[in-house]
Amino acid sequence: METTASQLPFGEPLRDRLGPPAHPSILESSPRSQVWRIELAGRPAVLKQLVAGAGADERYAREVAALTIAGRASGTPVVPALLGTDPAERVLVLEHLDHRRPSADWIVDYAAALARLHATAGPGDTEALPRWQGPTAADVTSFLTLAEALGVSGPSGVRDELHALVERLGRAEGTALLHGDPCPGNDLHTPEGVRFIDFEQASLGSGLMELAYLRIGFPTCWCVTRAAGPLLERAETAYRTAWHTGTGTALPDTGLADACAGWLIRGDALVQRAHRGSTDHLARVAAEDWSWGTATARQRLAHRLGVVAAMTPDDGDLRHLGALAADLRRALLDRWPTVRPVPERRPE
Repeated sequence: METTASQLPFGEPLRDRLGPPAHPSILESSPRSQVWRIELAGRPAVLKQLVAGAGADERYAREVAALTIAGRASGTPVVPALLGTDPAERVLVLEHLDHRRPSADWIVDYAAALARLHATAGPGDTEALPRWQGPTAADVTSFLTLAEALGVSGPSGVRDELHALVERLGRAEGTALLHGDPCPGNDLHTPEGVRFIDFEQASLGSGLMELAYLRIGFPTCWCVTRAAGPLLERAETAYRTAWHTGTGTALPDTGLADACAGWLIRGDALVQRAHRGSTDHLARVAAEDWSWGTATARQRLAHRLGVVAAMTPDDGDLRHLGALAADLRRALLDRWPTVRPVPERRPE
């Protein structure tokens, strides 16, 4: 049913500040929100309301805080301008942006913009958003149980190595503004550059946790892509350069393998958000495969295993995990030889 301007969640505080809305049309959104394109004084804008439900107030607070912090970006913006808010109705009014089809090497501009987004937060923002949460001991148990189910025995030191990984990720330093779900689709490729939307899961932490998305295959996202070696190198270089420009500090040379390994062992990174925290999804992989967006669970897992196996040298902190990942990937592909690589191209 068509929404009229009078039916919009656009109360007096917003009308006093922005004027009355006109010509509303519904835009595609997640089940957690309602989004409209509107006009304000003849100019397009976006009206977003978070739907009432568990965690809605927290998600709204995160989004407002993240957009406020990201709005400080110098030079080219990295988010739409936040025009107004109505906390009582969990409503945001945002600048409308024209999105164009991403180029074949979109991931390079994406990575630079992601670094600029991360660089907008600092130590003074620690009270504005929660800390990023990594994998837990339960994820370690689930991952090793999957290996046993596929007939793969890990090296004797791998369990201690994985628990040490969980501890390192739990105390990883950094106050970068993490998007929380920086997926293809949450990036708008505008004529002025890439800007990010939908910050309901934003947090603070190490930017490496989201730089890892480029290698590990966008683990929280419906759209999985893998970048070929030279393109991935360009993208990671673009991120490091933009981070250095934005912060005046170099990105640490270590930690990216830890971040990728952390995403590997998280079973909840195999399903969409509505199904996370409900069951042991790694255990499900041994018995069933399922599709989510552009890839199946086994495709996602095979890709992540290959990435971690390639990133963990024989003399590093994750050498036992690297060996296990390589063996587990071989076992997975031997058992299910129809599992294909994840796509290289993002969908149109």
